[in-house]
Amino acid sequence: MKLYLLRQRERTGYDTYDSCVVAAASAARAKNITPTASGRFDSDSWASSARTVTAMYLGEARQGMPEGLVLTSFNAG
Repeated sequence: MKLYLLRQRERTGYDTYDSCVVAAASAARAKNITPTASGRFDSDSWASSARTVTAMYLGEARQGMPEGLVLTSFNAG
């Protein structure tokens, strides 16, 4: 499992997530993980699709870490 920093610049301002750290097997899988409560791209607080999300490799996750969110950055309004 690897750690990735995901960023989106599509939806900015208050009540949006600008980034998150996720654990995933690949960058492609990482970009499909969302920080939203619904876990979907239909939210106004995150990117509209995985195509608009960038993934930067950070390093290896600890052994046995499950795929998913590690940390989010939310801009509360």
